[in-house]
Amino acid sequence: MTARVTFDFTGTAVLITGGTSGIGHATATLFRDAGASVAITGTKPTTADYEADLSGMAYHQLQITEEKSIDALAQKFTRLDVLVNNAGANFPGGLDESKPEGFDASVALNLTGPYRLTVALYAALKSSAAAGGASVVNLASMSALRAVPLVPGYGAAKAGIVCITRNLAVKWARKGIRVNAVAPGTIDTPMTAPMHGASELVESELAHIPLRRFGSVGEIAPTIAFLCTEQSSYTSGALFVVDGASDCV
Repeated sequence: MTARVTFDFTGTAVLITGGTSGIGHATATLFRDAGASVAITGTKPTTADYEADLSGMAYHQLQITEEKSIDALAQKFTRLDVLVNNAGANFPGGLDESKPEGFDASVALNLTGPYRLTVALYAALKSSAAAGGASVVNLASMSALRAVPLVPGYGAAKAGIVCITRNLAVKWARKGIRVNAVAPGTIDTPMTAPMHGASELVESELAHIPLRRFGSVGEIAPTIAFLCTEQSSYTSGALFVVDGASDCV
């Protein structure tokens, strides 16, 4: 027995930030395999600097905390149907997020940069002729909804992502642009990999997850993709939680 959803994004122009690994790469691969024209960003100079399969994707180097880098990327797009704001990380530069400089760096990386890029791409998104309108999907986090004392800057930034998702959804409602967010729980990605070296951290996370396991990137990408289909054309300003029921406890 199988129960799988499939997608057809033929002719869809997609930009996914941080598409070289983790959730971003899984999402980029899904869109590519569904016929979309996919562009991804990363911080390294070329695709040769990555081990992931990036074939069939246009690559752009982006420093999401630098205004000039954001503006240079935005100028490359005259039409965009889908924007997935996935790039981000905790402990930026190895900084302690409980200290003001670490907190500021995390907010700049995870909130200010994605917001600046989204606004810079407004004209390209407005030019979309996609059925149901252009779609922006922001990656939030369960740290926006519950305390994670190790990463207060990351949590605050992701709470801000939820806020700007709702505000832009209202502001752009009549411009043919929908804006939604996905809040993953604890997902097995390169960002969470260090946790597996400390059993107490793993157990602490599992204590919040009734399904008693971490999620996979393949369980997040389809939710992102669905929000970009014409079947979700009445969905905007929403936060989709994909977290193994952790928000229920």
